Amino acid sequence: MQPWQEKLLRIFGSNTPLPADAQQALLDHWKHPVKLKRHQFLIEKDQTETNLFYIIEGSVRIYFPHNDEEICVGFGYDNSLICSYPSFIRNQPSTYYIQALSATSLMSIRKVDFYDLFSSFRKIETAWRELQEEALMGKIERETEMLTFTPEERYQRLIQRSPKVFQIIPRKYIASYLRMSPETLSRIRPEKS
Repeated sequence: MQPWQEKLLRIFGSNTPLPADAQQALLDHWKHPVKLKRHQFLIEKDQTETNLFYIIEGSVRIYFPHNDEEICVGFGYDNSLICSYPSFIRNQPSTYYIQALSATSLMSIRKVDFYDLFSSFRKIETAWRELQEEALMGKIERETEMLTFTPEERYQRLIQRSPKVFQIIPRKYIASYLRMSPETLSRIRPEKS
């Protein structure tokens, strides 16, 4: 088993351990490698997402255009799942872009194959539901932070939750994600200029 496969199984088994046959069935369908160069798009606005991706190595940003601005709403990096979730779930054109911030290697599973596993392996479906519940809780926390926290508090929460972000993501994208100017982020975090 390759290291990325072990890590992927840890994600899916983090709350509900998967039996060996479910693990093997899941791995058998993660068989579509994708390589992105820096600034290349994994998905663009108006494309329909048909795959779920696992990032083996590299980093991406999720953003949507608004007026003359690109609003960053999330990041993905080593050992994380990524896709344009609204498009993936609803089978509608994406309103987001997912763009590589560095050379990025991914492995994917087609949505149809992934959902087909649910009928044969209820534990995979349960694991996916639990991952979605955790993601929803994270989005609710983030929304609360954006609406009620000061820029300094938003920065502190991000450092606590995802310190790796500050090592691999350019500051201008972190500032956009935190809904502040790059200058404000520099004032809050001057030692890392």
